[in-house]
Amino acid sequence: MPLSVTRTYVKYVDVGAFPRARRAFQVTRCNQCEHPPCVTACPTAAMYKRPDGIVDFDKSICIGCKACIAACPYDAIFINPDDHSAEKCNFCAHRIDVGLEPACVVVCPTEAILVGDLNDASSKVSRIVHGDAVQVRRPEKDTRPKLFYKGAHQTTLDPLAARRPEGGMFLWSQQQSGPGIVNAGHPGPASSAAAAIVSYDVTHRAPWDWRVSLYTWTKGLSTGIYLVAVLLSVLGVAPWGGANTMFYAPLLGLLFLGLTGLLLIADLEHARRFHYIFLRPQWKSWLVRGAFIITAYAVVLVVHLSAALLSRADLVRGIALLFGAPLAVLTATYTAYLFAQAKARDLWQNPLAPVHLVVEAVLLGAALLTAVDLVVDVTIGGVVAGGSAAHLRLVALFSAAHLLMVAAEHTLTPVTAHARLAVHEMTRGRFATWFRAGLILVGLGILAPWLGTWITVPVLIGVYAHGHAYVQAGQSVPLA
Repeated sequence: MPLSVTRTYVKYVDVGAFPRARRAFQVTRCNQCEHPPCVTACPTAAMYKRPDGIVDFDKSICIGCKACIAACPYDAIFINPDDHSAEKCNFCAHRIDVGLEPACVVVCPTEAILVGDLNDASSKVSRIVHGDAVQVRRPEKDTRPKLFYKGAHQTTLDPLAARRPEGGMFLWSQQQSGPGIVNAGHPGPASSAAAAIVSYDVTHRAPWDWRVSLYTWTKGLSTGIYLVAVLLSVLGVAPWGGANTMFYAPLLGLLFLGLTGLLLIADLEHARRFHYIFLRPQWKSWLVRGAFIITAYAVVLVVHLSAALLSRADLVRGIALLFGAPLAVLTATYTAYLFAQAKARDLWQNPLAPVHLVVEAVLLGAALLTAVDLVVDVTIGGVVAGGSAAHLRLVALFSAAHLLMVAAEHTLTPVTAHARLAVHEMTRGRFATWFRAGLILVGLGILAPWLGTWITVPVLIGVYAHGHAYVQAGQSVPLA
């Protein structure tokens, strides 16, 4: 194994207070789940479940999207720095296939690690699991893990039950720091009544960085400008033959959709394999569904723009209402379901997320069209196609709606220690500056009709700042 990554490791937790203290150990590895979320999230079936129940991986078709890492509730998957593919403990499947036991079982001198067939009632493992008191990690995630612990202390199984050591140190190493770094343990008071401190653990890195935060913003701009242009035309505020509906909405929609695609590809560890999403799709993955939705939306934008160049306002109207607007909504909202597949991240398990993404898209679209009004002449044939006043009213209305959605999400976020810590990191911790800046800048948008068109710039920045805080805070809580 390369340095800095591990298929399995031992976590140390010191329980109690001197002089009555002891050290508890826990072997941390892939849980070989019956319902593995990594398999569901993987867009190319590079992560797959074998008929014998082992969750294995195929590096040759891994695109390095890191969706499996985001989905795993046990922090068991990593990107191998040598070949840039996802990897984890696969139960030494190559040894199992030839009748051998996993290497860790063979080298253990005290039978602290046992393997066996749970369906064989006579096996030692089956007798222990079905006859003794055993525990699993994070049973609330409904993955039905097949890694059982006998005699494990709860402070080793719960990633937040023990306190993180002060001074940035572990027993054998320094705690790492920097963007995306996640250290074990609770940074404040632990979630366990027992006095416990993590004395050694392995640092992990959040799978999705600023590129994912930025992609949600560019996608919102692409879908929002189209939705606002169509909405104003339906309401009669702007004509179907106006420049915004005919040209600027599909043109800028394509531009920002192209940037969205480039950001998605740039975030892949194997960027040259991005086409595997289309050639080897695993349809349960929302990364695959989203890729096809984005592609369909792009095709509609091209057709819309082609009809506009032929001055066919009636055709544009039909395309927009039948295909464009529905696909824009789907493109804006699918990310909520992609994040929800990350079962490890409690902050993202929110039923209001799809609605909030539509609200953000309309806000971004209204702000962007206001900016268009500032820099281009939106008059064709003497007919004003936009209407800055209408755009500013939409900015004000949806700025207020965005702030209400933020408040509602905090109310409806699952009440778990993981979610509470993620909210703390977003509102008062590492990402508080981004979060507060986002609220303040978007809050200015409520005054848009009075402050004028210049307010669109801080509103656009504010939506990105909030999205960045939300995406990164959701990954900031230790899982192992």
